[in-house]
Amino acid sequence: MAAHRCLLRSSVLGSSPAFSAGKRGFSVLTEEPVARLSAGLSASGGSDPTPRRREARNVQWVFLGCPGVGKGTFTSRLSQLLGVPHTATGDLVREELASSGPLSNQLAEIVNQGQLVSDKIIINLLSKSLESGAAKGESGFIHDGFPRTVKQAVCEKNYGVTTNSEPFDVAIIGGGMVGLALASALSSTPFTKHLNIAIVDPNPALGGCSSYYIKNEIPGSRVSTVTPATISFLRDIGAWEHVKHQRHAFFDQMQVWDYTGLGYTRYCARDVGKEYLGCVVENKVLCNSLLLSLQEKDFKKTIIPAKLTSMTVSSRRSSSGVSSGQSNTLDKSRTNNSEETAEPMHLQSLVRLELSDGQHIYSKLVVGADGAKSRVREMAGIKTTGWDYSQSGLICTVEHTGENHCAWQRFLPSGPIALLPIGDNFSNIVWTMSSNEANRHKLMSEDDFVKAVNYALDCGYGPHPQSNFLDNYIGRLPWGSGTTSIKESFQAPPKVINVVSERMAFPLSLMHALEYSSSQFVLIGDAAHAVHPLAGQGVNLGFGDASTLTKVISEGISMGTDFADLALLKRYEKERKAANIPWMAILDGFQKAYSIDFGPINLLRAAALHGAQYIAPLKRNIVSYAMGEWNWPRFT
Repeated sequence: MAAHRCLLRSSVLGSSPAFSAGKRGFSVLTEEPVARLSAGLSASGGSDPTPRRREARNVQWVFLGCPGVGKGTFTSRLSQLLGVPHTATGDLVREELASSGPLSNQLAEIVNQGQLVSDKIIINLLSKSLESGAAKGESGFIHDGFPRTVKQAVCEKNYGVTTNSEPFDVAIIGGGMVGLALASALSSTPFTKHLNIAIVDPNPALGGCSSYYIKNEIPGSRVSTVTPATISFLRDIGAWEHVKHQRHAFFDQMQVWDYTGLGYTRYCARDVGKEYLGCVVENKVLCNSLLLSLQEKDFKKTIIPAKLTSMTVSSRRSSSGVSSGQSNTLDKSRTNNSEETAEPMHLQSLVRLELSDGQHIYSKLVVGADGAKSRVREMAGIKTTGWDYSQSGLICTVEHTGENHCAWQRFLPSGPIALLPIGDNFSNIVWTMSSNEANRHKLMSEDDFVKAVNYALDCGYGPHPQSNFLDNYIGRLPWGSGTTSIKESFQAPPKVINVVSERMAFPLSLMHALEYSSSQFVLIGDAAHAVHPLAGQGVNLGFGDASTLTKVISEGISMGTDFADLALLKRYEKERKAANIPWMAILDGFQKAYSIDFGPINLLRAAALHGAQYIAPLKRNIVSYAMGEWNWPRFT
């Protein structure tokens, strides 16, 4: 019954409660339609004497019922009457076992061990069956024995069983925070919410029924610091309401200081008339909230649990100079390819995406949201520039005495260490160091690691910064007043008493794509740019990409422009490069400036910290810029 209710919620019903012609959806047979169909079957003897028009046969029906009630018999005869293919999941499993297909060995092992076949395998088999039928010109389907569970019903609705004849408007490769944010933003904007969107990502969690994470659970290691501008964006697309029901921690203060003890600066939200500087949220909470916002919206979305393996685009639309004939690169040689002539004309101008589960889909626009090692960027032939920092970022969650509402960052000889509040008595550590040191700290005992953290944050390397007579004099000058934090003295961070999560390390680098777009392809998030984590701006830049791309696509549609056109996509690229490149330069400059332990350089760093602390206009501009206070589009 739970699966039945889930199907009812996702139904797209036609004029009859039992019939949905030409639409993707689910139908539940009620007593009156069943009686009419039964009479028709009896009169025809189980055959269809009168040919049906193809559009009249494009039904999408699911039969639900207990074992032994006659689902198989009824659906088989109905299939003959309507000329619609009948699919039974049990038959699909038996056919795959008897074949030499890629899943046959895996299925044999599952059956021999007496285990249940997973939802993912069933969806895979069903997808291939429908694709095969579509290639033969079959239309619609009648499902017998699927779905059997709520999870399978959600898979039917969210994953969607795609066929060659169902092209997408936008295919988002990557279902992480930025990819989900783009999908949610497109579904929230009047001119784009009609688009048919696919999200391609192998993460099985994207296909399930999401629920809130419990607030009092110990937070994980992977967190993001989101700015007020990002929070406004998430609120507009409906995700922030879900974040509020899960663990998150606002902070209204920040302290930055140098290990030499020569200088420090404190920032306060009150300096710019705000309530908070930012909010720390676990990555899993952000993804979950974005997924919940997608699930509650009525728009065309399909989540496909697979990886992208190759892409092919018609030469009449392609403008990127990519070699052809390679399975993992963009193929431009299809105008004389026999495969192209076998495809309907309306698909030949679309990008064909081959997926790891054996199916393929078509899309008008492909968005690479698949991270710094983007397959989309590689296949589209987009070059990058950048360098490795020969450093790693060590992250974990720690417990300390008392609550923390301040973000702390100390620059050490090896790189910065940050302590970010994540609620209650917990904070997240982000510690930059050499890769060898990161491995050594990962393997330390918990007691030794806690000692190392406290040494790095407080008592090690050098003394606490102290105000002097020059600072007091500067503070009394006209441009040294107007912010409350100018008069605040240095404060020691809270003492860490325990490490409560796994310690993880990842290599640090700078990467920037020379182009964010080519014809029918566009990059967002880490696929377009990767930055040092010292200011926590990486994900905020990615959310900015998602917001701006949505705005550009919406404006293009409103003016009647092809939203996959290169000229329109270049508008997005120009706007985002203007926002991203300055941040990349600032963060790279900080990384290099604080990697040098040399007397004159140390004095220059101290002077910079003093200026940021005691020159009020400079302080306000730094805070405003870090909070992301540029104009973000509203979604109304």
